[in-house]
Amino acid sequence: MPAPRARIGVIFFTVLIDLIGFGIVMPILPFYGQRFGASGLAYGAVLGVYSFMQFVATALLGKLSDRIGRRPVLLTTMLVNAVGYTLFAFAGSYWVLFLSRVVSGFAGGNISAAQAYMADITTPAERSRGMGIVGAAFGIGFSAGPAVGGLADHYLGHAAPGLVAVVLSLANFISAYFILPESLKHELRVKRPIFDLRHIGQAIARPRLRPLMAVWALTPLGFAGYTAALPYRAIAALGWKQLQLTFLFIIIGVTAAAVQGYFFGKLVRRTGERWLVIAGAFGMAVSIAIVPFLPSSALLYGWTFVLAVANSVFSPAATGLVSVYADPNEQGTVLGAAQAISALGRTAGPPLIGTVYDVSPVTSFLLAGLFMGLAGLAAFRLAPVTHYAPPPSEP
Repeated sequence: MPAPRARIGVIFFTVLIDLIGFGIVMPILPFYGQRFGASGLAYGAVLGVYSFMQFVATALLGKLSDRIGRRPVLLTTMLVNAVGYTLFAFAGSYWVLFLSRVVSGFAGGNISAAQAYMADITTPAERSRGMGIVGAAFGIGFSAGPAVGGLADHYLGHAAPGLVAVVLSLANFISAYFILPESLKHELRVKRPIFDLRHIGQAIARPRLRPLMAVWALTPLGFAGYTAALPYRAIAALGWKQLQLTFLFIIIGVTAAAVQGYFFGKLVRRTGERWLVIAGAFGMAVSIAIVPFLPSSALLYGWTFVLAVANSVFSPAATGLVSVYADPNEQGTVLGAAQAISALGRTAGPPLIGTVYDVSPVTSFLLAGLFMGLAGLAAFRLAPVTHYAPPPSEP
């Protein structure tokens, strides 16, 4: 059996490809919309449908992985991802572009299965660190996606970003096929109804999970709304073009990769997940609410860095708490519930904040920041977790 490090590497790459798929459209989508004659509502729909399909998929794939194992779910969705990116590469109309995001969004729901795989191969004391590695993949994907999308489209043509993503998806499938063994033991497999959303309500109903589910709903609602309003604000107020928007997302991703890949493991051992969730939520709240009052690109880039740091300590801590609170035989289901709730927030955020932006740009960012602040308040009700043993002494 391959070493755990190899398996962790494949899971890292799986999440990385998912986030490249999400991020690849971010700097170019407003300009795609102009090319296809899409309205502001249509722009929000393309953003929202990806997350909606993730909601549908996470509601199914997490429980499916608890039933049949992580490996078949992950391998199948890797191939589906390649199909979605092929459609994106050759999209010649708005509706083909829309369909490509439907397909890729469903495949992106495999994040819950990937997180469950990581939970399977790590101990409770190592779990948040493992989720930090997954979080680093989020950060790198979030920076690589916009970089690939913006630069490849600019220099190589409109088909290039999607074709690169197709190659990466197929490489992911090949590596996973040969390196990734099944992680879920047969005795831990549980048959739950696949087309049943009661697991979301059950997660919310559990007192230990309820505050965390509120955090998972409010944070993506605010952040996704911010990502929908930000391009319009930057273009209108600062005269940004595609390249400037690409640099902003690269700042977010590079910062996230550095914080989650190196600093998070050290921080969580000192503070615990609860305080990182609280600090991250309030840090994001301030960083988003201040955007409409920033008079220059330099200040917007600076506050984007603060936002990225806050998000980078928040995300793996929140994921780690979900996996620690859940029992071993329900990792996929509970993580799937959290991801489904998160996807609903990302689905509702762009049209909600975008609609408010049309009325008052300032109010839209204040509202997005308010959602983050409410998430921080909900996080105060999280039960603390103490599972860190002191490191062994050197021989």
